[in-house]
Amino acid sequence: MDLDLVIINQPRVFPYRRGYQVAKRVVDVALCLLVMPLALPLLAICALAIRLDSPGPVLFVQERVGKGGRRFRMYKFRTMQHNLDDSYHRAFLKAFVNGQIGDDENGGAIYKPIQTSQVTRVGRILRKISLDELPQLINVLRGEMSLIGPRPNVLWEFEEYKGWHNERLEVLPGITGLAQVRGRSGLTFDSIVKYDIEYIERRSLALDLKILWWTLLSVCLGRGAE
Repeated sequence: MDLDLVIINQPRVFPYRRGYQVAKRVVDVALCLLVMPLALPLLAICALAIRLDSPGPVLFVQERVGKGGRRFRMYKFRTMQHNLDDSYHRAFLKAFVNGQIGDDENGGAIYKPIQTSQVTRVGRILRKISLDELPQLINVLRGEMSLIGPRPNVLWEFEEYKGWHNERLEVLPGITGLAQVRGRSGLTFDSIVKYDIEYIERRSLALDLKILWWTLLSVCLGRGAE
């Protein structure tokens, strides 16, 4: 099945609001342009550090599933060794979406199956302070993502979605979201989707700005970094 043709129905959990959508897009673009004077030097420094630290491309480009099930290419700084076998990671993520890994209700922390040896020295630093996500400002400016929204999943996670999981695809994916500030790496997939749906139900510019603020606090305090 061609995922480019998979468009879900009109949102069921929240009515479409033209005014909010326009205002959100204006805020996304304005904030991206506002931080560019700081972001561009940071992008250059990170790119140089990655290039000097390990062989391979500076950017990690991966196809993700966005609003309405549409595919797009998401950008991140590469934080892992180049050309690693990702078969185990794929299997883990499929099991994670199916609820076969972790139980946050019983206090279990959930982390992705990434070995320390697979992450580069610079990559560990970028992950710790979330600078590996900085290139996604390009996706925001291109209209493929928003600053705030559900995190976009890879294709093999999307293939394992239950019916109600698709509700998180009713809005643009985000660099950060309600699930990320509520739990980040310590939530089950169902819990993440519930937070995503809660965001869709409650979304407003005020909530978006709150999530941005909470994200900055989480990054500064180093909470939940992968």
